[in-house]
Amino acid sequence: MAAAAVMLQALCRFCRVLLFLFQFYILSGGESTDIPPYVMKCPSNGLCSRLPADCVECKTNFSCVYGKPVTFDCTVKPSVTCVDQDFKSQKNFIINMTCRFCWQLPETDYECSNSTSCMTVSCPRQRYTANCTVRDHIHCLGNRTFPKMLYCNWTGGYKWSTALALSVTLGGFGADRFYLGQWREGLGKLFSFGGLGIWTLIDVLLIGVGYVGPADGSLYI
Repeated sequence: MAAAAVMLQALCRFCRVLLFLFQFYILSGGESTDIPPYVMKCPSNGLCSRLPADCVECKTNFSCVYGKPVTFDCTVKPSVTCVDQDFKSQKNFIINMTCRFCWQLPETDYECSNSTSCMTVSCPRQRYTANCTVRDHIHCLGNRTFPKMLYCNWTGGYKWSTALALSVTLGGFGADRFYLGQWREGLGKLFSFGGLGIWTLIDVLLIGVGYVGPADGSLYI
């Protein structure tokens, strides 16, 4: 009897372990169902020809003539579903596009990083190296991320109209220079009464034509 009781207890413990493992398996989602990251960009059951470039794989021809229309054979990636014009599911389709590399696209077809460490008001105007990425719905040849030299075009929130108004009305006290963050020039105008009016007139002209800008190098808004 004692041996039977011990065997029964061991069997109960074994069943509890199996139950725990089964519950853990259910809560963890059972089999692995990892979804590729690109699937989040791919609309389900949309037109295959309208899918973002990250959702398809195309047989590109780099020997096509630049600027000419070209057709490429494409296949949707795994876990991506799409349809044709008749709303029938398909995996293989064609894409019509213009033969050109991604870095040759118009500026409206890609997004670039901004730089706040370069001077926008300078002569000559400064450039910076930006990292650009093609928009999802645009198809092109080559790398979809590329560097490009762009003009500095960021803004710090300074208004040209406000700076000009301060220069005309309170320029003799350096209010325009203080507003633009140029404290040294502002103090110089303040204690010299606007350079006896000469400095004030010069600043009105320089701010009016946009030659004098914010001290942080940003553009006016």
